[in-house]
Amino acid sequence: MGLMDILQQYSNPAATPSPYAHDHFDEVARAAPPDVLGQGVADALRSDQTPALGDMVGQMFGRSNPQQQAGALNQLLRSIGPAVLASLGGGILSRLGAPTNAGYPQVTPQQASQLTPEQVQDIANRAEQHDPSVFDKLGGFYAQHPQLVKTLGSAALSIALAGVANRMRASA
Repeated sequence: MGLMDILQQYSNPAATPSPYAHDHFDEVARAAPPDVLGQGVADALRSDQTPALGDMVGQMFGRSNPQQQAGALNQLLRSIGPAVLASLGGGILSRLGAPTNAGYPQVTPQQASQLTPEQVQDIANRAEQHDPSVFDKLGGFYAQHPQLVKTLGSAALSIALAGVANRMRASA
């Protein structure tokens, strides 16, 4: 079955999640352009049919290795103004080191592994309040780590696949 055959099954975003969404997502993640996959993942993160952004990011953070944790956390920190950082993550972010020229710390894998999924959930919720583009930033990041997206379940994967299907159809 080809990429477009798989995506055709997801062209109706209101459809019931497919029991094959995990396998289909693997195939699409290998074949779709990374930016299109990232936009589909952002659709799932943004959807009112999935849990809140903080819940999903906290879940994926808890299943990530330290390098992935640092990458996700750095995406979130770029969406938050420097003044908000000290109040986040139980104050742990204020101890992560000197801010970069952009005004936020660059978190290392070792530092990221010190945070709990609940702290990252709070950070993601605050990032969402400060920068609506955080969905797109995280979508692009998690498109590079599709195994983490798969932990969100069939409903989120079906929404992501629908987003990919719609973009691929529009560009065809």
